[in-house]
Formats: sequence, structure tokens, C-alpha cells
Amino acid sequence: MKNLIKHLQRIDGKSYKAYKDIRGSYDFQSYTLSIDYVQGDPFASPSRMRVVIPRDKTNVKGDWFEGDQRRVRLEDLIARKVAESIYRHKGNIKGSGKSGAFMIDAPKQKVLERTAVSVNDKGITICLSLGLPAQGRRVLGRQAEQMLAHYLPEILSGSIFSLKEEEVIKVIHLADQQESIREYLRNKGYVAFIANGAILPRESGISDRPLQNKAVPFKSPSNKEVSIAIPHREEPITGMAIEKGISLIVGGGYHGKSTLLHAMEHGVYDHIADDGREYVITDELAMKIRSEDGRKVTGVNISPFIENLPFGKDTRSFSTENASGSTSQAANIIEAVEAGSHALLIDEDTSATNFMIRDERMQQLVSKDKEPITPFIDRVQQLYNQHGISTVLVMGGSGDYFDVADSVILMENYLPYDVTSEAKGISEQSPSSRSKEGGELFGDVDRRLPHRSSLNSQKGKKSKVSAKGLHHILYGNTDISLLQVEQLIDPSQTRLAAEILHFFERKNKLGDASVSELLDVVEKQINEEGLGSFSVFVDQHPGDFARIRRTELAAVMNRLRTLKII
Repeated sequence: MKNLIKHLQRIDGKSYKAYKDIRGSYDFQSYTLSIDYVQGDPFASPSRMRVVIPRDKTNVKGDWFEGDQRRVRLEDLIARKVAESIYRHKGNIKGSGKSGAFMIDAPKQKVLERTAVSVNDKGITICLSLGLPAQGRRVLGRQAEQMLAHYLPEILSGSIFSLKEEEVIKVIHLADQQESIREYLRNKGYVAFIANGAILPRESGISDRPLQNKAVPFKSPSNKEVSIAIPHREEPITGMAIEKGISLIVGGGYHGKSTLLHAMEHGVYDHIADDGREYVITDELAMKIRSEDGRKVTGVNISPFIENLPFGKDTRSFSTENASGSTSQAANIIEAVEAGSHALLIDEDTSATNFMIRDERMQQLVSKDKEPITPFIDRVQQLYNQHGISTVLVMGGSGDYFDVADSVILMENYLPYDVTSEAKGISEQSPSSRSKEGGELFGDVDRRLPHRSSLNSQKGKKSKVSAKGLHHILYGNTDISLLQVEQLIDPSQTRLAAEILHFFERKNKLGDASVSELLDVVEKQINEEGLGSFSVFVDQHPGDFARIRRTELAAVMNRLRTLKII
């Protein structure tokens, strides 16, 4: 620490590049500070450093991070505490650019595995960014000394060194409970669980916080209600379970259909306490499917849904630079199956109408030999019977889906009612006269191998890979747009996806493995070596990464406009 202070005092007033001298590791009383990267300019990306704290200097107990579920939850709590402490201990250092700012990749309503904090038997590592202070492009060494020798210890004192056992116990007990519910769903054959009392509506369209005061608490229909014994709680938790198969969510406009589906699509992630959805749990590999006009599609076999296109265009290996609503939705489903999804979540509001249904009158007017699309209604049961993939579908416009549904849930004033018997009765009393299309089998999903030339990060003479917020990745000269990948929730996931693509290119991983096999490789490496193992700087600050599901990583790969498929 004394050496660091001397360095900072020595370079005070010098050119900003003099900060490069402080790279290295420094021993403080209770931790080691490693400065891994120093920004070259006060307006550039912030400097990066790691704080490494021996476990015996903290009150962190071994059973607090026993198993991945608890470890991730403890790391998440520490990251939140550090972020709160940074906010409380804001200094008043002024200067150019980001001068004086400490930053951490702070979590929000959902819990994700991150590189911001890591905990193991030896200790706790906290990854921070900081804006080294400057006036113009001159070093403010005394202010930097104040940041690192005074503000930083205060931040750590108010977070990792003041962890309260009761708050840790609360979050790891919630983690145990959420994992217990997930295990119940896997064992009992359910797609999702929504607890009684859950608050599903959000504060606004741009806020993920729960709606206060006006929200109607969720209450399961009695015949859909299950009770699940979960740890750390005397009474079992009760709520509505969605069975595997085909489930419809119906009802009038503004009665909560899409709100329920939205909660389920975000239930693939665990939520923090008091979010309102902490006990809304969905199969981890459920995938939201929508139409996506204009997306790039490469080498996807969409023939189960679309074939016999004009001019003989091949749909067994379909490619386009500018997909229509129906072709994009067909490709999204096939790619989800390829990525290993267990359930599809679909809202008619974001679906292509001609992809979802073709009614009797339209069949009479436009004969099948003139219509290349086999609508989803004729494939949804085959998807489940042949591939075991369930579907939860919000449908307010077509009662023909009553014929194929295993379960029908009516939303009225934000409360669910089981109307399966009524829907089936209507089907019998008013049978549909539409003809089933597309044959009896869905067909197989082809194995696609990305070609090695698919990834080229060169932009001019340099390799250029960067995530731009949540929805864009710049890869070489290519912009990967993820605007309609709805279960991508954190920019740190996008950063990790960009880093994984670059890892594939650097390590020459493409050409010998299918998309599905590449996703297996990624999951295995994350589980064994951690998220930071994909970084170029693997032994330093691992970057602000958060775990991305294999389904969203597949979505990123499939939207790469330079993708080539063998």
C-alpha cells in the first residue's frame, strides 16, 4: 500500500499515461489490490482492478457457498452490497471524464452468475472498475491516493466486511427453496409454477420492479393448485402448476394474459426476495418465440412449417438476409429445438397470423397446393409427441386451438380460471371444419455445423469485438442485432456472448462441431472453469460477464450475418 501511495504522489501532475506505472499488486491490511488494466485516457473505458480478500479475514462461512446455487446467491448478495456501499461512499472528486468513479457490475431484480464477485474456500474476489482522476489529461495523484487508500477501504468496510449472517441466511434459504421448486417441476412433469400471492405486473414498461398497491395477487384455480414442500419453511408453498403438453392462456384484452406469460418467460431466472415473482419458476430452457421480420436466417430446415416456395427455393436448408414474419418464426422454433429448449412460450400479439392459423374459409379460397405454410396449429401436438417440447400459448383470436390444447386457462381481471372442460365442450358442440395440414410427423431437426469462416473479427488491422448495451454486438464489420431476443436481460450476458464468439474464433472451434455441440462445450467450460475462462485476459480482471443461457447464445450465433453453415 505504501508503494502505491508513493507511485501516486510521484506522478501527480504528470501526463495521464504515467498512471500505467501503478499496474501491479499491492498488499493492504486485510486484502490484496491488483490493478490489472489502466485506462490510457480519462475519457476511455475505466481502469480495472481486483480486490482479493482471504476468507479468514471475513465472516463468510463454508456452508454459505455450498453448491453452485448457494454460491451464486452469495456472490450476488456481495455484489449488491458493494454497489450499495459505492453509492453511499461517493467521493467528491471532480475531474475529466469518469474521474473519481468506482463501479461494479451490479445485479437488478434477477439473480445471474457473474464475474463481478467470486467466492471459494480461499477467499473472495471483487472486480471493480474505476475512473482514475485527471484534470484534462494530467494525473490527479493525490485524489487517486484518496480513492484507493481511503474511499476503497470504506466501500469494503460497508459491504464485504460488514455482512450480516441473517441477511446471508435469508438469500441462501430462498435459493434452496427456488431450486427445490425447480426439482419438483422436473420430477413431476411440469413446465412452470406460479405461487399464490405472486405479484406479476411490473411497475412500468421500462421498469422490472413490481407494481405497488394496485396489483392483484395471483391465485391458482383449485384444480390446478399444487402444494410443494420446500426447505426452511413449515408450510408447503401452493400455487398453479402448468403441465407439460399444450397449454392455452385465453381471455379478453387487458385481463392479464400477456402479463402471466411475461412472468413465465422471466421465471427461467431466479428473482430476489420481494420482487413478487420470486416463486414464479419456469423450466430453465423454456424459450420465448416470436416473429422477427428482417432477421438473417442461415441454413435452417424450416420445411416442417414452410415448403414448396415459389421458384423452387429450398426450405430444407433455408437462408435469407431478410426473413418474413412467418419464415422468421419458423426458424426461431427450429433453432430453439436445436438449442435444446424444452418448452416454447408464444404470444399471438408478437406472432405472424398466417403462421399461427389458417381457418376453414381461407382453406377453401386458397387451396393447400398454393399455400406453402403449414400453420403452427397443425404442428404443435407433433412437436410435443415427437420431440417432447411443450407449448404455452397466449391466444385470444382463434378457438380452433381448443382442439389441440391439453389445458385452457382463462385470465379474468388478472386471475386465472381453468376452463379446459368448457373449451373442449365448445369444440364438441361447434366442431371446426378446417382440414389438418402437413402430414402426421413433424420431422427431425438437422445437425448444423458453422463453417470456420463464419467468424472474422478483423476490422482494418485490428480485431474488434464489443457489446453495445443489451441488444447489439459489433463483431468485426458486422452488427449482430438482438432487439427481439426477449429473454436476454442483462448487458453482461451480451458481453459474455461476444467474448464466447471471439473465443471460438481464437481457438478455431468452428467447423467440426454442430451448434448444439458448441453449446455443450460452452456449458461444460463454464461449469468447470468459470465465466472468465473465455476472456483474453483470463488471469486478470475477467470482465463484466453474466451467465447466458444456451438458448440465447444460440440466438446470438444464429443472428450473425456472416454465419455460414456446412
